[in-house]
Amino acid sequence: MRFPPSFLDEIRTRLPVSEVVGKRVQLKKQGREWRGLSPFNPEKTPSFYVNDQKGFYHCFSSGKHGDQFDFLMEVDGLPFPEAVERLASMAGVPMPVQSREEEKRESRRKTLHEVMELAAQYFEAALQGRAGAKGRGYLADRGLGPSVQGRFRLGYALPERFALKEALGARGVPVEDMVEAGLLISAEDIAIPYDRFRDRVIFPITDLRGRVVAFGGRALEKDVPAKYLNSPETPLFHKGSLLYNGFNARAAAHNGAPVIAAEGYVDVIALVEAGFAGAVAPLGTALTEEQLALLWKMAPEPVLLFDGDKAGRRAAWRAMDLALPHLKPGMSLSFGLLPEGQDPDDLVRAGGREAVDAVLAQARPLADVLWAREMESASVDTPERRAALEARIGEIVRVIGDETVRKHYRSELLERFRRLFAPVAVKGEGGRRSGGDYPGRYAGRGGGRRPVAGGRGLPGGGVGETMRRSALVRGTAAEMPRNEALLLFALINHPWLIDQCAEELAGLSLANREIAELRRALLDAHMEGDAEEPARLEARLEAQGFAPLVARLARLAVARHDWPAFSDAGRVDVELWWHQRLVLHRRGHALSKELKEAEKRLAEEPTEMNWARFLDVQSQLAALDGTEALVEGFGAASGRPARTM
Repeated sequence: MRFPPSFLDEIRTRLPVSEVVGKRVQLKKQGREWRGLSPFNPEKTPSFYVNDQKGFYHCFSSGKHGDQFDFLMEVDGLPFPEAVERLASMAGVPMPVQSREEEKRESRRKTLHEVMELAAQYFEAALQGRAGAKGRGYLADRGLGPSVQGRFRLGYALPERFALKEALGARGVPVEDMVEAGLLISAEDIAIPYDRFRDRVIFPITDLRGRVVAFGGRALEKDVPAKYLNSPETPLFHKGSLLYNGFNARAAAHNGAPVIAAEGYVDVIALVEAGFAGAVAPLGTALTEEQLALLWKMAPEPVLLFDGDKAGRRAAWRAMDLALPHLKPGMSLSFGLLPEGQDPDDLVRAGGREAVDAVLAQARPLADVLWAREMESASVDTPERRAALEARIGEIVRVIGDETVRKHYRSELLERFRRLFAPVAVKGEGGRRSGGDYPGRYAGRGGGRRPVAGGRGLPGGGVGETMRRSALVRGTAAEMPRNEALLLFALINHPWLIDQCAEELAGLSLANREIAELRRALLDAHMEGDAEEPARLEARLEAQGFAPLVARLARLAVARHDWPAFSDAGRVDVELWWHQRLVLHRRGHALSKELKEAEKRLAEEPTEMNWARFLDVQSQLAALDGTEALVEGFGAASGRPARTM
């Protein structure tokens, strides 16, 4: 019986060699390979090796070598068809119906591979030709020069509706083949099929054997419905089962390169050019189970590198939920957390390989990211809510399929839960140490009162607030710094300030990406003369889509305390308040850096000294919050009572 190559490849993809061999041979991990005693010859020193990346086993004592099918035939003496049937059952792949129709389909796949290769060559030539200047310009702006274009076989689709169709037709390719390969758009209501990709930079997508099976196209005009457009599902292409750059990354991973999953084509290319040849990306969708299995075939713990924004964080969480049921001993995920507002391409262009190395060095294991996610929304200020959190931990652990991994996750997460609420000894007013404090109770400290939560309490709020504010717990949760919001809110209400402090404003360090974008819009408005009147500035910002953000800034400003930021404050008072806020902002920025370092040290080494340092820096930050100007005469220009220090 003859089996289609695509069917055999599917079994190989789903069943690593080590999984098949491991049912008969006790294997131990050694570097990138597995080692065990030969099943063919008696021996005391292991000479039998399995390599999942290359897809074979090799026995040095007997010289036998092969893949999954060869192993079953050797060990059990099965004929090839029976070995295929048994492995197909293990992999959950239905046996193909051998017929003339199936043979025809396999022949069609071979033909379609040839069609896709011709299309790739056409797109490459178009990019390098006179008509491809627009595409080359876009790629040059992204730092992708001629050598990169050639290495990744990048191309360009002309704007005309029939350019590719006519070019391939001249090479003898039937329209039906182009439609089936996903190169043309065809439907009952379309009289003449036309090119799917038009006026787009083209990224060829290959299968795990390096054959072009699909394309991704990046639009060069802003008003196009889809910024990125991928080939449709075809006999060659199933987007959920392949990874961009998967063919090259698999070889690189075998040679020791870290496996990094980014979100986009350009991100992957930037990472590869920076020296990370094991970079891959999903194909326009969230990570799928099949793609996750491919990642694990390349490396036991690939790193997921998502954009540093809310969408990137959600993508990381989806990947985490996808991975949990499939975790196995030694097989997990790590998460590289990018600076907010940056993607891997931005990171490489700004800091090169060193910047990526720094992110990878701080990649967090799945357990850390899982805990951070749960703590971000946790409210534990009552026994019932703490019980709900504990129940939630139980629900998470239950989805893990492997019993050993499930046991260790339960132990790890519950230990973190216990540490969060463990009693802590605190020095009282008389210098004595008192124990038995717990969440919700307060302990005296220097005449003040503070909440205690198992060594995690922070001044100025209950336990729930403490956890929400601590980066140790909230992970990458993005907050809008209040002082940054107030500074921008004041500028909108008092545009004349922009003229006075444009240079100072441009150089201001801002942590929040949205506020940084608004700052740029305000400076642009100032340069174009639209910041002279509040009403004119407001109309411009609304037209640019900043109205929701401005409304959020207004909600953060409290009229009783932040009155100089509002439009009815006197000019002198606004100037005094503004300069004081700048000082607070710079001080807060410096303290935030100190806090991150203190949190890192505390997480690595939870000593009393590190805990004290963490509390001290957080106390200083809390003291900055809500600080008002206490300058002589402050408020007089706005008709408020004068205040003195």
